[in-house]
Amino acid sequence: MIASKNILKLFVFLLFIILGLFSMNSNEITVISKLNDTVLVSENIKIKTYFTYMDSIVNAYDSLTDYKLSEHLLVRFNPWILDSLKNTDYYLMMKKDSFVYNQKELIVLHKGSRLIIPNEKFADSMLNSFSKTFIEINIPEFKLRIYEDSIQRFEFPVRVGRNERKYLKMGDRITNLKTKTGIGSIVDHVKNPDFYNPVNGKKYFYTIRDDNKTTKMPQIPWLVTEVNNVRNGQLIHPTTNPVTLSKAYSNGCIGTKEADAWVIYYYAPIGTKLIIKYNLNVTNEKGKNVVLKNIYGVK
Repeated sequence: MIASKNILKLFVFLLFIILGLFSMNSNEITVISKLNDTVLVSENIKIKTYFTYMDSIVNAYDSLTDYKLSEHLLVRFNPWILDSLKNTDYYLMMKKDSFVYNQKELIVLHKGSRLIIPNEKFADSMLNSFSKTFIEINIPEFKLRIYEDSIQRFEFPVRVGRNERKYLKMGDRITNLKTKTGIGSIVDHVKNPDFYNPVNGKKYFYTIRDDNKTTKMPQIPWLVTEVNNVRNGQLIHPTTNPVTLSKAYSNGCIGTKEADAWVIYYYAPIGTKLIIKYNLNVTNEKGKNVVLKNIYGVK
């Protein structure tokens, strides 16, 4: 099996030398040239074509690796990609005095950049890491944490569902907007989401930011959750209004900053364990025990 893959690698290498470059899709996204297991980005890749481009690399190289290559493995082996994606956050760009009307037009992979294909040792290590990684959300604390075993890797502020019941046209019923607790997992990713107002079902394409400027909706992956064996529509997704973080503000979903959403996505492949709890007794940053506000009035 390994010998046949080595022969196939040699064949593809010679083919790339002859052709120089290879067209990956009908949108004329320039593909890659292979040199010592690296991918040369031969034209600027914008957010709007980023996932298509990454999928094309995975499809081209998966048969040449001794493990199952994935977008998550590729980005974790090339962390500069995640840094580039995080920096498309509207509010981070505004801190640099750069107003972004359409995030999808931002370049995230620049021509001349190189992506290294993960080796088998890294892939095995990372797959083991994925199996031990889980997401924990404490509702009244408005915190999302990512752990690997008992080690906390990240902590992000979030918003959670409101303490009320309301008619939502998308469900055509009166809905309890509280974020539900339980144990589950990430069961899907929505890489190019559509945006609908759950109250009236109207699709929208623009958002008013915290600074009252209007922009187009960004393209950032949503994480679909299943809690207690039920898909109840509680997504983990970015909000375009971070002023609402650390509040009970949503229709049940868990909202994050745009930059944080990219990190959560790449640390949460499908199957990642999810724990959503309601714990009022916590330890603060100074190590002091505190009792949080009981936002849902849980007894």
